[in-house]
Amino acid sequence: MTLVVIAIILIGYVLLATSYYTKINKAAVAIFIATVGWVLYICYGSDYVMSQHPDEYFVFLNGAVPTSAAVKHYIASNIFYKYVAKGAELVLFLLVTMTIVEILNNNGCFDFFKQMLRTRNSRKLLWYMTIITFVVSANLDNLTVTTMMLVVMHEIIPSRRYRMIYGSAIIVAANCGGALTVIGDPIGLLLWSNGYVTATNYSMSMAIPCLLSFILPNLWLARMLPERIETQWTAMPYRGDDTNLKVWQRLLMLIVGIGGLWFIPSFHAITKLSPFVGAMCVLAVLWIVNEIVNRKIMNVDQMIQRKTPRVLQYGIIQLMLFVMGMILVVGVAKETGIISWLSVQCDHYIGNIWLMGILAGAISTVLDNFATAISFVSLYPIDAGPWMMNGIYWKIIAYCSSVGGSMLLLGSMSGLALIKMERIHVGWYLKHVGFAVFISSIIGLVVLFLWG
Repeated sequence: MTLVVIAIILIGYVLLATSYYTKINKAAVAIFIATVGWVLYICYGSDYVMSQHPDEYFVFLNGAVPTSAAVKHYIASNIFYKYVAKGAELVLFLLVTMTIVEILNNNGCFDFFKQMLRTRNSRKLLWYMTIITFVVSANLDNLTVTTMMLVVMHEIIPSRRYRMIYGSAIIVAANCGGALTVIGDPIGLLLWSNGYVTATNYSMSMAIPCLLSFILPNLWLARMLPERIETQWTAMPYRGDDTNLKVWQRLLMLIVGIGGLWFIPSFHAITKLSPFVGAMCVLAVLWIVNEIVNRKIMNVDQMIQRKTPRVLQYGIIQLMLFVMGMILVVGVAKETGIISWLSVQCDHYIGNIWLMGILAGAISTVLDNFATAISFVSLYPIDAGPWMMNGIYWKIIAYCSSVGGSMLLLGSMSGLALIKMERIHVGWYLKHVGFAVFISSIIGLVVLFLWG
């Protein structure tokens, strides 16, 4: 049965890696292989429980006769829900982040960023757009920020040829910015919430590599642009719920939303509660501020949903389902003994954490950066040496997986969003962007070796 589970997981990973060609949604694949894997696991539950958790199972029985129903009850309450809880922490954090973005966007708080982009100088526009993406994606989920910035780019740049360049730069900036902090990307959030890293140490180690991986491709892409570019700016649309808000009110909401997220690491360090609890606290405060500044129109039929939140909601829901599915997939692989066997093989045939990082980066170019990262992270528990808390191994995997997702666009949901929006061919991206990303990622990895 373990071989059957391995075969199903491998088939699922192949489907994840070829989703661009098969047109099968990654979230659907992750959920399916997770469901099938756990169903097969529970069918042979007695064998797995007795080999992996014999002592805990006998304590659970408390002298009762072991039966098939008792084994299933033990698996459901003591094994399966453990992984559900881990996934729920990440999913709830993403849900709260999406809600914060929707509130801020509906109230026009991101219009400050749009005003910064009012220039016809192509290179200035590139740097303004990517710096905003990099900074904001370090504080919000990078898929959310990517989708928002791609929508803005699509509105102001009429030429598809130049949108392909700007869109590629946005993807690289979002992935690098998300890798900079523990709250900017599901990979960092996974490491932080499970105690592999602390927020400050992680960001200090990732700062220079992420900046290099962001700046160097930008310099390369800037060479492909003319001195000036044609842009189009439409009048501010009627938004209903934020028409009457003053500048200071929008600025206040932006500070509460983004600034509140900066407090989450401190909240976690003080209370030891899951990071999503701190995010919910920020959302609650922002929600209250939203109702106060909009109190005059709260009960009036003036609410109009903008286009951006719908796009964000669709993408984030897919990401949440994908994250939950992958955590359950890795969970069933761990409980069947596949992970421990694979860990032994990696130690025997590879035996070097830097080669493991390079391998993770290569796989993430076609698989998915989160799926790759969680697979490599789960190989080892927190231990001494490079696997201790804040150990270099966790940072290597996080960095290589994040930048690897930018090399072909296929390794991240942000990249797939750009492919769908601008109909970019993978060959064009690899020729004009992928090589620059590869060189910058190698330089960043060397810096991480010296700095981390």
